[in-house]
Amino acid sequence: MYNSKIRDEHVDELFEAVLMLKDMEECYRFFEDIATINEVKSLAQRLQVAKMLRDRKTYIEIAEKTGASTATISRVNRALNYGANGYNLILDRLKEKSR
Repeated sequence: MYNSKIRDEHVDELFEAVLMLKDMEECYRFFEDIATINEVKSLAQRLQVAKMLRDRKTYIEIAEKTGASTATISRVNRALNYGANGYNLILDRLKEKSR
């Protein structure tokens, strides 16, 4: 079992709730209620930054395309290289799905 730094009973319940979402519409409904628009957009931006970093885009290209700050790009890059492997896990699955 993965030993997460953020694990607790409340986070477990949140993730259980996310895993119960059945389709894109349910995701939109849930995330619009649980988070601000900016929070959801920020998460989406980070995923795009991770995708572009894996595609070997430069920080300048990423900042121009996504609007992300260099600090955000650096944080995502650090997570890609030294984090919990969550970005790579999901990016691999997304890539496989698009084939």
